Amino acid sequence: MERSPHTPVPSGALAGAPCWVSLMTHDLAAAEEFYGAVLGWRFRATPLGEEFAVAVGAGGAPAAGIGAVASSLQAGVAWIPYFAVGDADATAARVRERGATVAVGPLTMPVGRAALAADPQGATFGFWAGMTMEGWSVGHGPAPATLRLRTRDAFAAAIFYGEVLGWGAVPEAGLDVRYEQDRVRVADRGGAVAELYGGALESPPDPQVRPRWEVHFRVTDVAAAAGAAAAAGGAVVAPPAQDTVRGAGLVATLRDPDGGVFTVAGG
Repeated sequence: MERSPHTPVPSGALAGAPCWVSLMTHDLAAAEEFYGAVLGWRFRATPLGEEFAVAVGAGGAPAAGIGAVASSLQAGVAWIPYFAVGDADATAARVRERGATVAVGPLTMPVGRAALAADPQGATFGFWAGMTMEGWSVGHGPAPATLRLRTRDAFAAAIFYGEVLGWGAVPEAGLDVRYEQDRVRVADRGGAVAELYGGALESPPDPQVRPRWEVHFRVTDVAAAAGAAAAAGGAVVAPPAQDTVRGAGLVATLRDPDGGVFTVAGG
């Protein structure tokens, strides 16, 4: 039986695919007010406690998480992508074996186990073992957000994440990894779920790049979202412009009042 795109599935079945994005911030109420105004989200409580909320987008599906944990974790405000794994402890071990850092966890939560890590080039990411959130099932339509890793060496990053998360190792999960000139594309049957870029694969690493995962949210009107962000106390980091990576559509990079940077993309 084909499962609904909103049906949660065990993380181990997704073979390292993105399964969630979450904002680490200081003030939950302020973040809810800003993202509600800019992206039209509504919010609901979670089993994780009063410091956390789930953002609900169009159609009633969960879009992202928000956690007022930047202070308690002594971490910067940032949007963090999470990747599905079958065993959080084994994944943490693979991260360390490859010269990267596990900064937090794995921690046991009411619905699974999670950890925060930084790859060898310094980009922060998370991984999750447990039931995934509905609406983020690989192979059943686009997820509420897509990811891009801006890095110094896309080829080296692809090797690291491939070995740690098992990209391309489980064909039935539908993940496919392709190397294309200046980027690495990770796709499922519903389209690209992550892209890694930072110079042509044959070029030397660029020391000027500050590696980070970029979280892209789809909106119907990029210019309107940018205007709403500025009106709500945020900032427009990069105004609406053609997406040079994707080659079509508009994108804009925005910053919330607490410093969280994210991208809105048309389509």
